[in-house]
Amino acid sequence: MRRRHHLGHVAVTLALAATLAACGGDGTPTAPSSATAGGSSDVSAGDHNDADVMFAQMMIPHHQQAVKMAELAPGRAADPAVLTLAQQIGTAQTPEIETMTGWLAAWGRPTAMPGAGGHGGGHGTDDRGMMSEDDMAALQTASGPNFDRMFLEMMIRHHGGAIAMVLIEQRNGRFPDAVALARTIESTQAAEVETMKGLLGTG
Repeated sequence: MRRRHHLGHVAVTLALAATLAACGGDGTPTAPSSATAGGSSDVSAGDHNDADVMFAQMMIPHHQQAVKMAELAPGRAADPAVLTLAQQIGTAQTPEIETMTGWLAAWGRPTAMPGAGGHGGGHGTDDRGMMSEDDMAALQTASGPNFDRMFLEMMIRHHGGAIAMVLIEQRNGRFPDAVALARTIESTQAAEVETMKGLLGTG
């Protein structure tokens, strides 16, 4: 119940932000193209809206933190399944960061949102499920089964924030490849959440 309540709060917060951002365009979503993310669609000013920009600007640092978390697993994880999952996360999200960075460059927009903070502060997480500096420090100093548990619990929250963001993009985005990437992220990370719950014995 606690996790479901947190995700509901995430979704409401991001929905309001995306609605405000979409005021810059007509906000009408289009069906995704058959092209893969970063593929054949023409990345031009007329093909995207503010929701697409916000999606990329918010997801890039979110993915970057997930990759940093995954990079801590070698030498710390005790369960080979946790190490495999961490490698899977890094392999999937690194090229997605490059793709979204390329979109923003082509659109002439900054990688970071104006006034955006990197983490959720010194304690806890922010509405995107981002880990705080304290969280990251604790994970870095953990090892063995304790690392496995912390990694899985943190990454479940982290994935929850990402899933809330991609649902907003699917509803409000216009750029076909961004909407397609949002769907891919939703599918991939939802499956990973189920895997992590199973490893924790909470699935």
